[in-house]
Amino acid sequence: MSRPNKPWFRKSNRRWYVWFDGRQLNLGPDRAAAHQRFYELMAQPKSSCRVPTTSEISLAEVVDHFLGWVQQHRAPDTYEWYRYRLERLCQAYPRLIAEQLRPFHVDDWVSRYELSVTSRRNYLRSAKRCYKWARRQGHLTENPIADLEVPSAEAKEILVDLGEFERLLEFVKNPDLADLIRVTWETGCRPQESLRVEARHVDVANQRWVFGKSESKGKKSSRVVYMTDVAMSIVVRLIHEYPEGPIFRNVNGKPWTTEAVNCGFGAVQIRMGRTEMKSMGIEVTDEAIEALIPALKPMTTVKGKERDKRPAELRCEAKRKLTNKLATQHATRYSLYALRHSFATNALQKGIDSLTVAVLLGHDDPSTLARVYQHLNQNPKHLLDEIRKAAG
Repeated sequence: MSRPNKPWFRKSNRRWYVWFDGRQLNLGPDRAAAHQRFYELMAQPKSSCRVPTTSEISLAEVVDHFLGWVQQHRAPDTYEWYRYRLERLCQAYPRLIAEQLRPFHVDDWVSRYELSVTSRRNYLRSAKRCYKWARRQGHLTENPIADLEVPSAEAKEILVDLGEFERLLEFVKNPDLADLIRVTWETGCRPQESLRVEARHVDVANQRWVFGKSESKGKKSSRVVYMTDVAMSIVVRLIHEYPEGPIFRNVNGKPWTTEAVNCGFGAVQIRMGRTEMKSMGIEVTDEAIEALIPALKPMTTVKGKERDKRPAELRCEAKRKLTNKLATQHATRYSLYALRHSFATNALQKGIDSLTVAVLLGHDDPSTLARVYQHLNQNPKHLLDEIRKAAG
């Protein structure tokens, strides 16, 4: 990533660095010594500076080179996707030389987190993609994790019909999140499109958003998102409220982020699960509560002062944590992508031709529908009706 020509501090390994002669130089952990070394470097010809070889470059340096390239050549959301995961990798191995990284290092790193199959796959993919790029660019002579095994992604099998969607909205307490969810349902847009759309993208006369080629996924062609009347009414209200910057924002007026949206859906899942538990008469046992209390933090901070938690506070905290965890087992975890997939499937079931659906979804290749959106296989009634039509 582009940085000013002065020393900068990397928190992941607590070292100072500087760009010099097209490479990053490690100036060490001490600030004063690092700046002194920087001034010495600037006082001599660049050719006299010995840059690290590929056998000396650190994991953090490889990651930083890769993130700089991603930031320059890919969408902001793509950069953030890699940055979040790869910075965690650097924090796990802050002093590791890049060529020393092995598949077992990456597997051990990912195993530290409680992840779904798809999330685990994404963590592994981020590391493998970074190293593949580094070898091709010459930062590394060999790719030591080329044989890292990456599992297949879980099938996206959540299909939401109208009745289920309306019930979902009943548990969304945040009206700002409800706006985002409703517009995604109505348009089938990608999350990265709804989270980035601004007033300047909105073509009111034609009820659509228009993203230029440089702002579209893949940056190969412009992306147009068409809106229903319901979506249009929401968007018109928001562009008047936020004429500059992203129009979908939270209660604090800040643009929604992927993490914030996921947290919102997590809260919805817990509410739905708690309701289901209540109807089934399911409660957390006293034994489970007492067993969890010793694992909780015994101290809390009130008005800037730290004190011991009271027994009632510890019991309440343990009960809440256990109840929420149990609630997630009794409700579906929704996402914006699940709504997009449902939009595609529902449109096909209503008889809209696949080419039109592909255009509405923003697919350059209509065959993507056949590869990705296979929810129709789960609806035997629809397929039975279709084969009857085909048979005449």
